[in-house]
Amino acid sequence: MKSPHRAVRLALGLTTGLALTLAGAPPASAATWTLNDIHQQTCVTSRYGHPGTYFLAQVTGTWSANITLGLSDLPSGSTVMGGLIGGPGSNSDPTLVNGFVGVSIAPAPVGTYTAHLVASDGTVTQTNPITIHVKDSCP
Repeated sequence: MKSPHRAVRLALGLTTGLALTLAGAPPASAATWTLNDIHQQTCVTSRYGHPGTYFLAQVTGTWSANITLGLSDLPSGSTVMGGLIGGPGSNSDPTLVNGFVGVSIAPAPVGTYTAHLVASDGTVTQTNPITIHVKDSCP
């Protein structure tokens, strides 16, 4: 028959080992991927907007879950079709585009708008600015 002290020592040793292992692990929210700013801009007309276009996403690093893509701060009435970079995945090539987001940009008053490309793995969210030039006509 085993001593109760031995069982307690074994449980204490396992708990201590687990605590030390977890203390050395990086936090679950630590991002190991980066949404790179590729300085996107577009021109749309104030009368028609742009009924069907897309913006690119360039992510480097390593990710263990899907990275969902979206847009925010668009002219009112715009619609986003969203995008996805499948996970788990990795990319070390800073020139490789590995995602895109479809969008219909609504007509808007003439001006310069700053929208944002948004990428999230459910824990970490990163954004990059996108410049939208709304003009009477575009080249």
